[in-house]
Amino acid sequence: MPSLAQHQSNSFIKCLAIGDPKSGKTSSMVSLVEVGYKLRILDMDNLLDPLKFMIMQRCPELIGNVEFRTLRDKRKMTPEGPVIDGKPTAFIQAIRMLDHWKYDDVDLGRPAEWGSDTILVVDTLSRLCDSAFDWREPLTPKGRSGEYDKRATYADSQNAIEDVLAGLTSPLFETNVLVFGHGQYQPQVVGPDQIFPQGVGQKLGPKIPAYFPNYIRYVNRGGKRTIQLESDSQISLATAKPIGEKSLPTDTGLAELFEALREVPKPAKSSLRKV
Repeated sequence: MPSLAQHQSNSFIKCLAIGDPKSGKTSSMVSLVEVGYKLRILDMDNLLDPLKFMIMQRCPELIGNVEFRTLRDKRKMTPEGPVIDGKPTAFIQAIRMLDHWKYDDVDLGRPAEWGSDTILVVDTLSRLCDSAFDWREPLTPKGRSGEYDKRATYADSQNAIEDVLAGLTSPLFETNVLVFGHGQYQPQVVGPDQIFPQGVGQKLGPKIPAYFPNYIRYVNRGGKRTIQLESDSQISLATAKPIGEKSLPTDTGLAELFEALREVPKPAKSSLRKV
């Protein structure tokens, strides 16, 4: 029987980070690059520009440590409004990447085996959820009139996202995981509105934090961006290990959090494709 001292939390960090758009989530990853982590980003937003500029400003010699794959379904304008151009494939491609990071002439093996010096980043969960819905919607059976019950689409896409989160936080997934998402307010029967991660519909959001031992929030108050670690009346946050701080600055906070949770890797250069 294993001792609790041998628990996987000693080696791998699984973290969910939410915040409003433009609260500094993506660019804050520069601090992780600075201390030597390799980032491999499943880019569902196509908004990595701030991270690239921050790395080029602060540690350009390490930009090769960041590998990314951008996946978004293409949309086109029609008389009925914008629609997906062809079959929606972004979600299926994302699932394949999470199993084996391979495309074109790039083959980085299985993400579950990357180890403790690497961080798999999902940026963002919100757009991954959108892609899951878009993937599932055409598969929903339709009646003769073309109408269909969207409840089945929501349920199946929610289940698909939960399966992804269960896999990423499984003990068998031996790599650090950082999932970014957006927060949304949901009314409660009693008490103030609560902030939950944006999911597929509203039923999934409250379930998402349960998969992560570390749950943090990016806030922007009066132009000052910070990473909130302490719960308040509208959101319940957590870190696997108390670090003695209520909040951290976004420019160095992720590195500080990861260092508090586990020893940081030694800085190393890489020849991966640049962001």
